[in-house]
Amino acid sequence: MAEVTVGLDAELVVEVMVLAGVGSPQDAVELVVRDYIARGHRTEARTAAREESLREVDVKPQDRQG
Repeated sequence: MAEVTVGLDAELVVEVMVLAGVGSPQDAVELVVRDYIARGHRTEARTAAREESLREVDVKPQDRQG
C-alpha cells in the first residue's frame, strides 16, 4: 500500500479530536482528509449541475434594433 504524508495544523487536529470524539491524532487526520475529499466531490457535483442547467436555458434571439 502506498504511504502518504499529510501535514495539518495541530490546533485543527486537536479540535477534530475533541469535536468528533476520536482517540488518536491519526484518526483525526483521517477525518479531516475524508471531509476535504467529500467537499471536493460535492463542489464538483454542484458545479456540474449548474453548468448543465445553464446549457439547458433557451436563449431567445434579440430583435434587431435599427
